[in-house]
Amino acid sequence: MKKDQVFDRPALENKISPNHYKQGSIEPIDFILANNMNFLEGNIIKYVSRYKFKNGVEDLKKAKFYLEKLINNVTDKL
Repeated sequence: MKKDQVFDRPALENKISPNHYKQGSIEPIDFILANNMNFLEGNIIKYVSRYKFKNGVEDLKKAKFYLEKLINNVTDKL
């Protein structure tokens, strides 16, 4: 089997960049990278930007979890 045959490239692209991340004018990953966000900040952006199109309140709760972690992390450094 050739290396190129291991993955179905269009299917892989859809998994990496699914439609729920393409609803705005910029994909969340591009925004996160352009703004040098860390893991916690990036996950907040990711979950808030997709909640209407994917998991609703569940994604908002995930964003809240990461936001609380970020607040604790920043507070601990004060």
